[in-house]
Amino acid sequence: MDGPEMLIPLIAILSIFVFLPWMFFHYITLWRGQKTLKPDDERIMEDLWRSAKRMERRIETLEALIDGETGKSRPRPTDTDYRRD
Repeated sequence: MDGPEMLIPLIAILSIFVFLPWMFFHYITLWRGQKTLKPDDERIMEDLWRSAKRMERRIETLEALIDGETGKSRPRPTDTDYRRD
């Protein structure tokens, strides 16, 4: 076994016992790091939460104004009306 004949089994053994486990553990490490929120992500989530609360208050105010103009009262939706499970 000289030259190329020796090279094929060596590449096969290296890929099975070195490269594949390295790739596996590398991507597992990346996956674990992405499971938690980074500080920037937490800040963005907090900003979105505040914006959603402001929009909810505005919508409630608009609905109250519209109900006051028309004189009709309509049932208010609850939180469960908006959820999709």
